[in-house]
Amino acid sequence: MNPNIPVSEVMTKNVISIHVEDSFNIVSKTFENHSFHHIPILDRGKLVGILSKEDILRLLSVRTEYSDKEFMLIKVKDFMSNKVTSIRPDDSVGLAADIFMTNDIHALPVVDNDELVGIVTTHDLIKYAYKSPVE
Repeated sequence: MNPNIPVSEVMTKNVISIHVEDSFNIVSKTFENHSFHHIPILDRGKLVGILSKEDILRLLSVRTEYSDKEFMLIKVKDFMSNKVTSIRPDDSVGLAADIFMTNDIHALPVVDNDELVGIVTTHDLIKYAYKSPVE
């Protein structure tokens, strides 16, 4: 694996995101319909947070504090992680790996000029590290 290649070569480019005002119901359905584990959260087109399936599990653990209807209408802004670390597309996969290990996180939104252009995960780096060399 070449740790100096840019993140843009291994990131997922067609990223599904959620708006900060969306409800738990929308987040839940998005996770149900896709196999990913992290969703970037946008407000007016700017990255403001991220949600993981782990965040959803934590929220489900306090579900008894809400009626079913109230629970499904909880806004993303009320339970998202707003301390999100991002990376630029020209940053290296080595830097991404260092950030993952140092911060014990598994996904980095990729931002270029304040615009979300991708997401890179630990899974992406593992796939890259162990892909078969082209003959």
